[in-house]
Amino acid sequence: MLHGVDISSHQRSYSTDGVDFVIIKATEGRSYTNPLQVEQAKKARKAGCVVGFYHFLWPGNIAAQAKYFVDKCGSEEGDLLAADWERTSSGTYASSAQKDEFLHEVKKLRPSHRVLLYCNRDFWINHDTSSYAGDGLWVADYVKAGHPRIKAKWVIHQYTDHPLDKNVADFEDRAAMKEWAKPS
Repeated sequence: MLHGVDISSHQRSYSTDGVDFVIIKATEGRSYTNPLQVEQAKKARKAGCVVGFYHFLWPGNIAAQAKYFVDKCGSEEGDLLAADWERTSSGTYASSAQKDEFLHEVKKLRPSHRVLLYCNRDFWINHDTSSYAGDGLWVADYVKAGHPRIKAKWVIHQYTDHPLDKNVADFEDRAAMKEWAKPS
């Protein structure tokens, strides 16, 4: 198992010690861009980490959100791209069909990137209707690292949010994850 973190603009600084991958919040909806994402990615790349970017998905305007995400995130070839599918601050959330549409649209706009779905266990079990997770499922379930309580195959497991979001990835080593993340 590899160890990683996911961060946003709330983590002005973070440590790459013992970290194999870093996934950075890039955008949200159609108007927010993380002002620290370039600096955060640079630090992760310098440490040799696999880098990813995620978009916090809002309901509606799905194609526009996908375009906004790929235009504003600082991704390079070999970086992971992800949809963060959960409740918004107003309590709404994109439907399962909208989640699928977003993943397909990002994959169409950036066919040389792996596109992942991030969601918590509740969303995967109770809101997902298609079992579509793009190129891989990144699931949040705050239990023992590497043992999320789902039956589906997962790529990344977020197992805690204290003191920040920590994850494990189901790869033998960093080189294997980098190889998987390479453009197809």
